[in-house]
Formats: sequence, C-alpha cells, structure tokens
Amino acid sequence: MKKAGILLPLQSINGDYGIGDFGEKSYEFIDIIKKSGFDMWQILPLNPLGYGNSPYQPYSSFAGDEIYISLELLYEDGLLSEKPKKLEGKSRIDYEFVRKYKGKYLKKAYENFKKNKGYEDKSYKEFLKFDFVYNYGVFITLKKENDLKSWKDWPDEMKNWIVDKKFDLTPYQDKINYEIFLQYIFYKQWMKLKAYANKNKIKIFGDIPFYVGLDSLDVWENQKYFQITKEGNPKLIAGVPPDNFSATGQRWGNPIYNWEKIKEDDFSFWINRLLYNGKLYDIVRLDHFRAFDTYWVIDAKEKTAIKGKWLLAPGYELFERVKKELKDVEFIAEDLGEIRPEVYELRDYFDLKGMVIIQEFLKPKEKKYIDAPKNSVSYTGTHDNKTLMAWYEDLSKEKREDIKKLFKKLGIKNKNIGEDFFEFAMRRDSEYVIIPLQDILGLGDEARINEPATLDEKNWTFKFTSMEKLKEKEGFLKKIIEENRK
Repeated sequence: MKKAGILLPLQSINGDYGIGDFGEKSYEFIDIIKKSGFDMWQILPLNPLGYGNSPYQPYSSFAGDEIYISLELLYEDGLLSEKPKKLEGKSRIDYEFVRKYKGKYLKKAYENFKKNKGYEDKSYKEFLKFDFVYNYGVFITLKKENDLKSWKDWPDEMKNWIVDKKFDLTPYQDKINYEIFLQYIFYKQWMKLKAYANKNKIKIFGDIPFYVGLDSLDVWENQKYFQITKEGNPKLIAGVPPDNFSATGQRWGNPIYNWEKIKEDDFSFWINRLLYNGKLYDIVRLDHFRAFDTYWVIDAKEKTAIKGKWLLAPGYELFERVKKELKDVEFIAEDLGEIRPEVYELRDYFDLKGMVIIQEFLKPKEKKYIDAPKNSVSYTGTHDNKTLMAWYEDLSKEKREDIKKLFKKLGIKNKNIGEDFFEFAMRRDSEYVIIPLQDILGLGDEARINEPATLDEKNWTFKFTSMEKLKEKEGFLKKIIEENRK
C-alpha cells in the first residue's frame, strides 16, 4: 500500500523556545499529520550541530544535540521549579541565542537531577551502557575547555587521552557528568516522542550522514579508520565534483575513510553507527548513497572540489554485513545527482528504495513526464532543493503552461497549483511519497532549508511560526492520500 509522509526538520517545528524541539508542538504536529492521513515524518540528523549549524557536520554520529531538549518537559518532570517563559515566535532560528537561553535552564535541571539522585534511576543506569556515552562526555567537555577548538589542536595530554587514558579527568568529572545528563535527557525525550508517533501509526524517517566531521568523537576515537596525519590533519577530504549546484563542485572537508582498516575490523564502525540509528528511527535514509559504490577524493590542499578522483568503496561487502546484522531496519538510498549505473545495481541488489525528485523528472519542455519505479520514494524536493513554488515560479511562462496542461490532461484540478502538485506526487507509482511541508503550504524561496555549496546565513535557520495553515488542509490532504493508496 502506498504511504505518504511529510519532510520537516525537527528544528523547523513551531516551537515556543526559539527552535523546534521535543516539546508540545512536536506532539501537536504528529496529531495533525495523523488526521491528515500521513504515515511518516521525515527529519534530518539530530546529532550535535557542528560547523555552520549543519546537521551533516556533527560532533558525533551517536550523540544528540541538547538544543532539542524541551524545557517544558523538564518542568513537567520536576527538574525545573518554574516553567520557562516562552520566546517570541520568529521565522528564523538564532542558534547562539537559543543555546544560551536553554543552557541556563539545562544547568538548573542538572543540579536538581543530582539533588534528587536521578543517577540512581534504572533508566539512567541503562543509558550509561551505550558505548559512546562516557567518551562523548569527555570529548565535548575537553572541547569546551579548549574554547571549542578541534580535538587536533588540544594540548597533547588531552588530545591523547582517548588512546592512553593518562590525562587526569578528575577535575572535570562534574562537567563530564553534566554532558552525560544532557545526552540522557535527549535520549529519554526523543524516545518518548518517537513512541507517541508510533502509537499513532506514524513512522519516524531519520537520516544518517555518509561522512563524519573531522572535529568529532567518531574521528577522535577511531583515528585509524580515517585518512589523517598523526597530528589529526586530513590528508584527503570528501566532496563531489562540479554539478548543478556548483561549478567548482562541493568541497565538504570531511576526512576520507580508510576502508582497508574498517574492513579489517569487519565493518564494526559502520555496523555500530547503523545499529544505533536503527534504534532511534523506524526508517533510515542513507545520505550520499553513491559513495558506498564510488566516492570523490580531493587532496586536502585543494581549495575547490574540481580536482579529484573517484575511488571504489566496498559497498557489497558492507551491505552483506548490514543485511545479516540489521534485519529489522529499513534503509532508503539517497541516490541523487550524477550517478553511474553501478550505484543503482548496488541499490537494487540489496532491494533498497531509491529517491526520485519531481522537480527533476517532470519534463515540461518535452511535454511529458517520466514516472517513478515502484520501489522508490518520490519527493517534490528535499531540504537541499528550492521549494516547489520557488522552482515553479522560476520556470518560463511556456513551461508553466505545459505543466498546467499536463495536470488538466491527467484530470488534476484543485484550488491552486500547489495542491495540484501534491495530487500529482501522490499519483506517482512510488511506494512512498514524501512532501516537504513548505511545498504542501505553497511557500517560496524564503522557506528553503539549505542551499548546497554555500555558507549562507539562512541555511538551516527556517522555522515555522504556526501550523494553522496545515490544519486547514487536513481534509484535502486526507482525501488525496486515501484516493491514491493502492
């Protein structure tokens, strides 16, 4: 049966404290999409935001960002003595301000947690069993002690703790425990929200970046798995060659994997990442899937991604392990961009759904459209695309007329072109259809989430101030979704 979902980053929820979080508004959003007939809520990675507030440059593949912790829930759980004052609703996220605002309450909650001996709770003790927890507490504590500098620039005794454990952490233990507390609360609140979604028959569709950030716990504690120097500097970095997004390519800067070393350990690094993400989400999107086949390698000295080379990855060997170890996790392959046929062969061999973007496969110039394969996920766009309305308005008048004629020929006739696009998307042969909330509401370029290959200050900052317009569409959305289930 065809399933429908909404793509909405958690941070873009209309939260009352400057950012979308695990609080009341996320529960309300789940209620709305359930009434609207949706089956899935797709989000972006929830890991600690790194450079440029990008969820694809996190400080850890396992840890969560405390910015998403709900102050309301801390109050309800008795960890805050008074309910924090709500902030004025704004359509842009000021990450620095939100961190400072929430930070003072998080510290109060930690003091109350200690006072109430929360560390004796069974759930807390169970959480401590996750391998990443203590090391992440150390990593982020030492990072803060060094003015947020990358681990490679710390004093040697701190930098080498992960290897020799010689540096005395005793003076920092309370700060480390604070970071562990934040991770515990993050996990507890998130799993409660996920359980609510699942109870209401909404699956959570998560996202795992292919690469990890150089300045991350992943690299610090697994240095042999990366192409870096003894000092921690990258030898080779990741990106993609010139494409539709950038004439000079995209130079991401993430360190390249040392696949030989990873293979020697039976791919445990990847299996552990995927296992944990499979616990957090019902469905996991594999970002930059093509790199499991071939990946673009750039010398770290290069200023752009123009010069580089494609290298083969051990994708088949890895996914044989994945198939054996993660039988209950559903993966989606993000197979967009310039792709060679072997990528699709890898995807299909392991029966993974690929992605199709309506902005790309709708060909108004040719006065026809190409339908999507059944074993795929159709999108009007992703977080990296222009919103559908911005894309449509950029088309020539002739091309817009061609689309209208196509919709008329297909018998699609709603109140506006945005609703027509939604029905068109739901009619695709794809088993899953995911629509960004911006496209459901017909918003323009002001609501774009990210523009790849740029450091625009607007990236990752868009936030809704209300869900009233989505509520108004509940009847229409449910009607179209139910009519196209097959």
